[in-house]
Amino acid sequence: MTQSFISTKSIPVNERLIMALDVPSIEEAKILVEELGDSVIFYKVGMELFMCGDYFGFIEWLKQHNKKVFVDLKFFDVPATVGRAIAALSQKGVDLATIHGNDAIMEYAVKNKGNLKVLAVTALTSLDRGDLDDLGFQCDVRELVLSRAKRALAIGCDGIVSSGLEVSMLREQLDNKLLVITPGVRPVDNREEDDQKRVVTVEGAFQNGADYIVVGRPIRDAANRKAMAETMQSQIAAQFA
Repeated sequence: MTQSFISTKSIPVNERLIMALDVPSIEEAKILVEELGDSVIFYKVGMELFMCGDYFGFIEWLKQHNKKVFVDLKFFDVPATVGRAIAALSQKGVDLATIHGNDAIMEYAVKNKGNLKVLAVTALTSLDRGDLDDLGFQCDVRELVLSRAKRALAIGCDGIVSSGLEVSMLREQLDNKLLVITPGVRPVDNREEDDQKRVVTVEGAFQNGADYIVVGRPIRDAANRKAMAETMQSQIAAQFA
């Protein structure tokens, strides 16, 4: 039997689902949040919404509606600039934020994070071995993810973003020390017309050791979005029963 690495962190079960608000306008995002109601507590706001206008006003609106916020902008710039950006973001009531890049970038982010939890991106779930070759990474995907996770832990990041395919390896190597947020999660193993190449199911992500999962399209594009969110919440709850 495959070993289970189910998370033991004290996270409310209904907060382990993070809904990705990958929609083209703030208005559509608000409609989606209101439609989902209490079926989703945690939301990811990324680059698409950042380009839509009142990004920080929307974050404030989410907080006013008692939602948790994951800012996924993958900050990557001069280390001091990233540090100042993280310091400013920490004043916005945000719960999680992503950074990308080398040790110096992570160090400046950690020094300036305040109560904000900083997550280092390992390898995007839209990348496979061929994509990494194209980018000049002459190493196995798993080796790259483990190396970046070890550096993030040593520097003081709160967690990482990692495909569910690598999480069990991270738990074996690094125990339960980092928060692991897993995107590319699908309710079933269906990869047709999907630009996420390294995906897992809800059950697979949590059995491998994810603390949170990020789900977008399976809920956003469902005929009944609240019902889909509730189904996925039930799937998550079953893993922690």
